[in-house]
Amino acid sequence: MENLIKEIKNCKIEWRKLGEVAELKRGRVISKQYLEDRKGKYPVYSSQTEKNGEIGKIDTYDFDGEFVNWTTDGANAGTIFYRKGKFSITNVSGLIILKNYKLLTYKFLYYWLSIEAKRHVYKGMGNPKLMSNQMAKITIPIPPIDIQKKIVKILDRFTELTTELTTELTLRKKQYYYYLNKLLTFKDDEVEWRKISEIFNLKNGYTPSKSKKEYWTNGTIPWFKMEDIRINGNILDSSIQKVHISGIKGKLFPANSIIMATTATIGEHALIKVEHLTNQQFTNFSLKDEFKNKLDIKFVYYYFFIIDEQAKQSVNKSSFPSVQMNELKKWNFPIPPLEKQKEIVAILDKFHTLTNSLTEGLPREINLRQKQYEYYRNLLLDFEKDE
Repeated sequence: MENLIKEIKNCKIEWRKLGEVAELKRGRVISKQYLEDRKGKYPVYSSQTEKNGEIGKIDTYDFDGEFVNWTTDGANAGTIFYRKGKFSITNVSGLIILKNYKLLTYKFLYYWLSIEAKRHVYKGMGNPKLMSNQMAKITIPIPPIDIQKKIVKILDRFTELTTELTTELTLRKKQYYYYLNKLLTFKDDEVEWRKISEIFNLKNGYTPSKSKKEYWTNGTIPWFKMEDIRINGNILDSSIQKVHISGIKGKLFPANSIIMATTATIGEHALIKVEHLTNQQFTNFSLKDEFKNKLDIKFVYYYFFIIDEQAKQSVNKSSFPSVQMNELKKWNFPIPPLEKQKEIVAILDKFHTLTNSLTEGLPREINLRQKQYEYYRNLLLDFEKDE
């Protein structure tokens, strides 16, 4: 690595506009109906970033070979992909075709644009864009081909490591959910069944008035919303936003209770370990006193993954989706012997740590590898530009 960095610092770098060294193309309109009517084996890439940008497969292809692809419109504008093979792209996606393979390699260009392209996205009028005319103006460093290949080799290895870990995480999550469903399926004679309304106190969340600044200044009361789960996971003891005591109506929701989204993004839940509030998207489930010695809250947390799936199947069919709460209150909830609950929790805790922990599990390892990749990518692509 040190020798390569010295080589980079001492080699001659030519700087060219992307439009000088490549042809830029846009894709075509490909509708959902077209995807449905022309199903096949060739991927179609669009402006999304999930599934590597793929929105479906059709029976024909527009491009065959090696390319760099970017998203032109929307929230993900300026996202860069390396493509190889037979595929098509939609009209919110662009393609870079190099004019001279002996001057510049696709993989080197891909790594450079992964850093640079986002800086050129136009965010006016509420719809981010990176159109071909702006893309063509991006300046590209062109070191000797052998230097490009050495840089690519190192960065490819970091990418492979992250991909391997991500694949492992996907497999472990499948294993986790397999055992979760297996361990939480009970016969009638194995457990006591009680209605959710018998076991839990249910309270709806609320949002203190945003117009009163004093409610949101110097707050100490955790106030949870979906963003907390998205960023920090499903077992929480602190929130991103906090409310001042002056904005509280009545009692706080108790510590060691479950919150579940019963409107909008239905079927997401978390175990909250501190006294708290939530926004109105969530319903709080706290154990009634007579069940606190019968149910381990960690067992309750894991069983709510089953409740999540039931909730997704019990939604009011209206313009604003919400769980049919009268039905939910009648759903059965199992109460196995406490010893059995603890055994189940011990097994599922191991899977949970491996697949979700940002301090011990695979997500932590992936995060570290990604940071390592970005560090070396920025170091290897730090070219000095002659004034």
